[in-house]
Amino acid sequence: MSTSQNTIKRALCSFLPRDAVLSSKEELHPYECDGLSAYRRLPLLVVLPETIEQVQRILTTCHEMKVPVVARGAGTGLSGGALPVEDGILLSLAKFNQILDVDTDSCTATVQPGVRNLAISEAVKKHGLYYAPDPSSQIACSIGGNVAENAGGVHCLKYGLTVHNILKLKVITIDGELLTIGSDALDAPGYDLLALMTGSEGMLGVIVEITVKLLPLPERAQVILAAFDNVEKAGDAVGTIIANGIIPAGLEMMDNPAIRAAESFAHAGYPTDAEAILLCEIDGTNEEVSEQIMQVRQLLKNAGATEVRTAKDEKERQLFWKGRKSAFPAVGRISPDYYCMDGTIPRRKLAHVLKRISELSQEYGLSVANVFHAGDGNLHPLILYDANIPGELEKTEELGGKILELCVEVGGTITGEHGVGVEKINQMCVQFQTDELRQFHLVKECFDPLGLLNPGKAVPTLHRCAEFGAMHVHKGELAFPELERF
Repeated sequence: MSTSQNTIKRALCSFLPRDAVLSSKEELHPYECDGLSAYRRLPLLVVLPETIEQVQRILTTCHEMKVPVVARGAGTGLSGGALPVEDGILLSLAKFNQILDVDTDSCTATVQPGVRNLAISEAVKKHGLYYAPDPSSQIACSIGGNVAENAGGVHCLKYGLTVHNILKLKVITIDGELLTIGSDALDAPGYDLLALMTGSEGMLGVIVEITVKLLPLPERAQVILAAFDNVEKAGDAVGTIIANGIIPAGLEMMDNPAIRAAESFAHAGYPTDAEAILLCEIDGTNEEVSEQIMQVRQLLKNAGATEVRTAKDEKERQLFWKGRKSAFPAVGRISPDYYCMDGTIPRRKLAHVLKRISELSQEYGLSVANVFHAGDGNLHPLILYDANIPGELEKTEELGGKILELCVEVGGTITGEHGVGVEKINQMCVQFQTDELRQFHLVKECFDPLGLLNPGKAVPTLHRCAEFGAMHVHKGELAFPELERF
């Protein structure tokens, strides 16, 4: 153990239980990466607090000693947002896993950040309520991480992302101050700091409590599965549904490689010979669902669907969604490794972007399976590769960067819900101009003047952007620079 590690550990153990401070390599290895496992790094120490007061003291101590801090939830993030720094503390919020209150009158729940996304809906189902955002990893991902990355899910088209489904946060700043952001009312006075904090990727403060909105369970929900012999036709069908004034609860798309992988894994009844499928869920009253299901069926047939199938009961509806939500892990059955991208485009550009991704796939000699939230244009191309082949990870990252830059080119963004982390930090240089990046750094400095919270993530320095623009240096070859002052 290094002297600095000893010094910091001694300071933390003065108020934390010994077993709440991890320091051996064996203890640290489980925290070396998040869901973006291509990047790994051991932190200096891992701390496992149980109370808000302990988190405050941890942050105050790190602030005084100028030690970086990376907050971590369940570690399911896909952009490297929870990747540790070697000279810093990994602050795990795994023990903050309690649902503190459910208010059925106001349709809200107050939860700790380590509560699993799905656990909220499971806990309030008996009251006829649920929490709408449902990422594919909802069985494991934590609500604190969902806020940090502004996660969405298959129902985000109609019900919005995390930012649209929370009311209030309790956040601790790097110097230990406990802030309440937002309110129990539908609106709060002053600037909308709740929206600023949501999606801030742990760079502005550590979230220790969240008040979420709950919705009544719909009277009925029904899913249509439509198969297409052409990916572009499926993409065009998405715009057709929305253009006819129908806002589905979910509108998802998968191409043939993803269909085959998901079907082999989940046995959802997907047509494996289809080039693409759409899953369209309608929810609401019985009358609304019956009317809109018929409309959507006809629209899909007119759009060129080769098969249109409506789930016959709740069991089949859940099975259709199981296949979609299993798509990410299922792709692991057909490739040694895969790289999950996340970009967002205007819906009208779906067909064009899918065609261009196919061209890029051939150009780089790497297969791509497409799984995404088609309704709101949030793409999740999965690039299949083998990390054991020298240079293939670097080629995969380059292809991923091209896909993200394509999203920007057509008027979209480099992320929809996974965050920037370390994965997309170079593409931030493509998305934003110098003056915009300066403003991002100024916002960061308001909350964290020393740049100790999750350093090197989400917002690149101007020096890094100059390097990327001039040399197109791969992410894996760049160190995490210190925060530049302006």
